[in-house]
Order: sequence, then C-alpha cells, then structure tokens
Amino acid sequence: MAFPHFRQLDMMDCGPTCLRMIAKYYGRNFSLDSLREKSRISRAGVSLLGISKAAESLGFRTLGGRVSFEKLEEGVMLPCVAHWDKNHFVVVHKITKKKVHVADPAKSLMTYSRDEFLNHWASTQQNGVKEGVVLLLEPTTNFYEQSDEVGSTLGIGQLLKYLMQYRSLLVQLLVGMVAGSVLQLLFPFLTKAIVDVGVSNNDIHFIYLVLFGQLFLSVGETAIEFVRGWILLHISARVNISILSDFLVKLLKLPLSFFDTKMTGDILQRINDHKRIEGFLTNTTLSTLFSFIHLLVFGAILAYYNLTIAGVFALGSALYAAWIVLFLNKRKQLDYKRFEVSARNQSNIIQFITGVHEIKLSDCGTQKLWEWEKIQARLFKLNVKSLSLSQNQQVGAFFINQGKNIFIIFLAAKGVVEGHITLGEMLAIQYITGQMNGPVEQLISFLRVAQDAKISIERLNDIHGIEEEEAPSKHLTNHLPDHQDICFDKVSFTYPGAGNEPVLRELSLRIPQGKTTAIVGSSGSGKTTLIKLLLRIYDPDSGQIRIGSNHNLKSISHQFWRSKCGVVMQEGFIFSDTIAKNIAIADEQPDIKRLNEAARVANLYEFIENSPLGYNTKIGAEGNGISQGQRQRILIARAVYKNPDIIFFDEATSALDANNERVIMENLNKFCQGRTVVVVAHRLSTVKHADQIIVLERGRIVEQASHAELVSQRGRYYELIKNQLELGN
Repeated sequence: MAFPHFRQLDMMDCGPTCLRMIAKYYGRNFSLDSLREKSRISRAGVSLLGISKAAESLGFRTLGGRVSFEKLEEGVMLPCVAHWDKNHFVVVHKITKKKVHVADPAKSLMTYSRDEFLNHWASTQQNGVKEGVVLLLEPTTNFYEQSDEVGSTLGIGQLLKYLMQYRSLLVQLLVGMVAGSVLQLLFPFLTKAIVDVGVSNNDIHFIYLVLFGQLFLSVGETAIEFVRGWILLHISARVNISILSDFLVKLLKLPLSFFDTKMTGDILQRINDHKRIEGFLTNTTLSTLFSFIHLLVFGAILAYYNLTIAGVFALGSALYAAWIVLFLNKRKQLDYKRFEVSARNQSNIIQFITGVHEIKLSDCGTQKLWEWEKIQARLFKLNVKSLSLSQNQQVGAFFINQGKNIFIIFLAAKGVVEGHITLGEMLAIQYITGQMNGPVEQLISFLRVAQDAKISIERLNDIHGIEEEEAPSKHLTNHLPDHQDICFDKVSFTYPGAGNEPVLRELSLRIPQGKTTAIVGSSGSGKTTLIKLLLRIYDPDSGQIRIGSNHNLKSISHQFWRSKCGVVMQEGFIFSDTIAKNIAIADEQPDIKRLNEAARVANLYEFIENSPLGYNTKIGAEGNGISQGQRQRILIARAVYKNPDIIFFDEATSALDANNERVIMENLNKFCQGRTVVVVAHRLSTVKHADQIIVLERGRIVEQASHAELVSQRGRYYELIKNQLELGN
C-alpha cells in the first residue's frame, strides 16, 4: 500500500502537512487547520518544536535530535519527520539498500539515492560523519482514542448549487444544445444527397435546393450559438459574483488571527482560483455537456454508416484520452509549484508597491529588484517545464489523432473502391469524423480543467474548513451585564510560533467601568497584546477575561462586543476614499452632526477646510498624501464617530505635535467622561490624568497606582517617564 500523501496548500504548511501524513499512516485523519493551530504556525512557518508539541497533543510520543544516516537506517522507527534543505520538512517513510523514500508535502512521493538524500538532509558533520535533524514519532494508546476530524468542505455538489439557481436559463441552454445538434445532424445527410443524387443525376435544381437548405441550417445554427453565448455570459457573470462574494463573506467571518498567519499573496491566489472554478462550472461544464450530446448524435450516425469506422474512431479517441491522462499528474505537480511561486510573486509585488517610499529612501531598489528577478527566474523555469510537458503531450496527441484520421480515410476510400459505400457516404463520414474531433478535444480538455478546478477546490477548502469566529456551536451571547468592569484573571498568552516567549504571564487586573486606565511599559512588555486580547483578535492561552462578575469575554459575540468598542491602533488603516467615508466607515450616508462632532474632538476642522472638497476630499490608500499626524486624527475621529461605550487607544497621539495633542486630549477627556477607556502610550501627557496606571514588564504587572503615587514611589514608572518629567520642569 502506498504511503499516504497530502499536498501543502501554503508555503509555510510543510510541518503540519507532514504530521497529517504520519497520522493518516497510523489510521487517523486530522484537518490541516487544526494541525496548524496545534503546531502554532506563524507567517515564518513552524519549528520542529512546534511539530513535536502538536504531535504530542495528538497522542504521539516524540523525540527530536541529530542522527547519522546509519542510525536513521537501523535504529529509527519510520515514518519520521526530517528537516530538509534547512528550510523545509518532509517525511521519511522507507529506507532500502539503495534508495530512501520520502513523502514531500511540496512535491509528491519521491525516491532518492543515499547521496541525494544526504545532500538535502545532512546539515552538520561530526568526526567526518554527516548528520541531520529528525523528529521521531511513536503512537500511544491516546492517539488511537482520537476521532477523525471532518471539516467543512466545498465540494462539486455544493458548487453545482450555484448553477442550479439559474434553472430556467439552463433549460434554455439545454434546448439550444439539442436544437443545434439536430441541425448539425442533417448536414452529413445533405452532403451525401448532393453527391449521390444531385451530382450523379446531373440534377442542378436538386443541388440548389440542398445548398439552400444547408444555408438555412447554418443561419439557424449561428443564431443558436449567438443566444447560447449570451446565456453563458449571463450565467457565468452571476456565478462568478456569487462564488467570490461567498468567499469574501467567509473571510470576514474568520478570526482576525487567521490573517496574521497568511501571506497576502496566498489569499490573492485563492481569489484567482475562483476564476478557475467559475470557468469550470459555466464554460467548461456546459460546453462539455454540449460536446457530449454532439458526440453521441454523430457517433450514432457514424455507426449507422459504417460500424468498423465508428469502432476505429472510438479506439483512436480512447488512446488519445489515455495519452493525455498520462500527463495529468505531472501537470498537477507543476500547478502546485506555480501556485506557491505565484503567491510569493504577488506578495513581493504588493510589498514593492506599498513600500516604494522606504525603498527609495533606503536606496535598496536594486536589491528589491534582484529579489523580484529571482522569483521571475523561478516562474520562467516553471513555464519552460510546463511548455516542454505541453509540447510532449501535443506531439503524441497529434500522431494519435492523425493516425486515426488517416486510417479512417483509408477505410472509407477502400469501401468506395470495393463498392461497400458510395462516394457521398464517404464525404459524409469525413464530415462526421471532422465534427466529432472537436467534441473529443473538448472532453479531453474537460479532464485537464477538472483537474485544475479540483486543485483550486482543495486550496479553497483550506479556507472554508476553518471554523468561523462566531460558529453556531459556540453559543455566543449578545448581552452585556449592567456592571461592566473588565477583569483579567491569571491571563497568559504566547503568539503563534513555537519557541516564542509568553507575552503575558498570569496577568490579573481590573479595569473599572467608566474610568480611564493607562497601560505603560517598555517595548515588548505586552501593552498592545493586552489590547488585542480585549478586542478578541486573540484569546488567552490560559486564564479568563471577564465582563462584570461572571461573564467570560469568550462567551460574548465578537461582532456585538466590537460594536460597543471604539479603537485607535498603531497600525490603523486609512482607506482610499473620502475623509467623510474614512471617519464614518460603517455608514453609507454619514450623519453630518456626528461627523462634525468627531472632527471637532479630533481637531480636524482646519485640515478639512484646507482640503479642496472638504469632507468629500479623497485621500490615498493607507493615508498616502497625508501626514502621520493627520492620519492619527482621522483614526481618532473614526473612533469618536462610532460613539462607543468602551474605547481603546494604542499610541493614538504618538505622531501629534504638542499643540494638537493638548487640544485633542482636552476634547477626548470631555468626550470620554462616563466611558471605559484603556490607553496604551509612552507620552506622559497622555497617561498622567488616568484614574489608574498599570506598569507592565515582561508580561507582568510591576506597579499599579495613580500618576502622583507612582511618581512618589520612584519605581519603574518613574524610570520610564523621568526624562519627560525633567523636560516638563
């Protein structure tokens, strides 16, 4: 039995995919998404430690380390995970005298000679002996107690539902296909009649009549094709919008943490996959149905004229199909590689464009171009392989097809010479085989496109299989208690990525309702992470965040909770839209009164008045064309416009000059009266009026009091703001 192989769907998925293959080998099926989560994958990928922890959570006993090839061959239980080329993971599942069998999640089941394997695997050398890194896995009884995981998937059946919405159009299309086939069905009989009746009897009037009939049929067939094209366009446009819209809705329902582990290029490539699927559902599937009907009709006529020739055509077409199928697996491997490199290319281009200011200022354009050119070189090599494969496929297909056609002509001509068939029948047979070659090509093409669509569906299932932020099974509530103090109870959190240090360590604190709490600390102390936990971007690894006395934040709907919160983050996003739409981001028609109030609080009046079209002035994506201070003021106005009960500020005034900050802080202090406010800042002017100040150090609270009390204690808080105090004095 072949070792189970799964393909990694993203560039960083090799570790979880290796674990998935080994689990399948031992009889258990786990979703890639759950293995990603267990191995704490990040944008940087996953470490051997992460794979080990994930394996142990599944019920494996693990041991990692460096071993020589001799120990790997003789003393290691296979399959095991091997570190490959210093940047990848594979599964070694069998070693023979001459070969090493590897399941590579980026390729397929591979076989290497011992020397080839060592070149990829060995990373160090001890006393002249090459060694490599492996992770050994042995299933325990706990592993066999695990149940198979069945995630939500997007199958062909579900995709066909998009087509079934347009039954009336599909019926019209089917009627048109049948009518077109009937019209074409008459052509070979007319061709036979012209030769066997008109030409043989020198009856020019009969020939005129038949030619007129052919012209009439051609006009009818053209009209049917015209209508068919419009119906297909109508269906394909609607299906494309529906599929892509559902995908974008799914993305919006995913946890925000999902986007921290995905490269932008990976997501964009999946959007491109939708175009493939839409083409498969509409153009390919419907055209193939038409071709199939066409083939059946003309096949029946060909068999009626000459059963032997029909058999030769069927045999030649079967050989042609078999030849094409031989290349499907190689095309599949190339497609996976192209997806990976294309995703990297997309991300590189996006970075190049969005980071062009930094590139020019840092004078690193040449280096960035070289990076891009390296990716283009990889794409070119893949295109060369693809072209070579395609040409080999086409050469074989050409000889099979031509051989079939020539042999059919020979049999037909021989039949005429021997008197078995008439000259008119021979011409009709040639016409029929010519008409059947197109549908055969279409059916073969269907195999290729179906394979492409299947690959695309696999990649989309990677997204559709992820549990939504507000899955029905979570039973979330849209209710907050009257008493809304926010309490952290021994909360710990570590960012995805094995080996990362905990950012928050058993943190316990109370954020009182209607008061302002400031969080200060050195960089990396956990301030912004605390805000992200409050916004449910991440959930704690351990401990609880409670609202009131006993409402766990995890039990409250993300959407409902965020509707009560206003937030200004360091990385807040400015959309390519008008100033008004950037402030009133969730309203189709902004409320002018609230808009003016938000602009007043954020001290934006002067900026708006000096803008060419006032509130309707368009600003660039991510705030290009405006200063950092103006950008921050728009973000503050956005939070104020929302009129929330709870407000989070993460370095909200760090880019403001002293005058703007003073005015805005005075306005915010009035606006925030009676609201729960959490402020993360380094500036003394931003935090000194807070009701309480929390000082974080390495994820723990080291001080907690008012500004005056903390200054008098001359502790960690005093050290952080001492320079600002001296400047103030």
